Amino acid sequence: MKRPTDAEVRRTYLHGPDGVRLVGHREYVGGLWDEVGRLQLRFLRGRGLRRDHRVLDIGCGALRGGVHLVRYLDAGRYTGVDKEPALLRIGAEEELGPALLAAKRPTLLALSDFEFDRLTPTARPDIAWAHSLFTHLPMEHIRRCLANLRPVMMRGGVLYATFGECDAPKDNPTEPHDHRLFEYTPAEMTEAGRATGWRVEHLSKWGHPRGHRMLRFLPTPKRHTSRRTA
Repeated sequence: MKRPTDAEVRRTYLHGPDGVRLVGHREYVGGLWDEVGRLQLRFLRGRGLRRDHRVLDIGCGALRGGVHLVRYLDAGRYTGVDKEPALLRIGAEEELGPALLAAKRPTLLALSDFEFDRLTPTARPDIAWAHSLFTHLPMEHIRRCLANLRPVMMRGGVLYATFGECDAPKDNPTEPHDHRLFEYTPAEMTEAGRATGWRVEHLSKWGHPRGHRMLRFLPTPKRHTSRRTA
């Protein structure tokens, strides 16, 4: 009998708190905990991340990458958001711990649908980070994330996001799924950015063990219309 692949096994996981309890928070968010966690910080530092930058980690889960970012950044500079409050709680209690929480004062916020307008003014990001988020979302949700994020970015800010790349458009599921891979063509991702106020740069491979590609989103200047006076 053919042994199921890692991806096939993941599709059987329950969503939400029940799934977290059954497989554990590290496995629930994709496994490869240390390898991929360190990779995230290494990539961002290679792209100019400084300790005083304000970072918004979108879909941070149980802080696989967040724990490294919290340690690196200055106090109060990390904000992690996720739709699963259980993952945020476990990440804070088991991965960060009380000493690191007290020293670094990260903000962890449960958002069900990319309500970035709930961020405080001091949490507006210089760098937004969406690792292994678009790989689990239908295009409608990706566009909503991009559209809602655009107004809260700091001037000169940047979003880095991973995605699953394919050569031709695919019939992806219509609902998000934490453990299925959604794939898009480079043209589809470029158009999603253009339509929501971003210029998109494709950075291609960046060392991810599952081959996810990296995108760089830069806010496009807002257009101003002038009124003609009589």
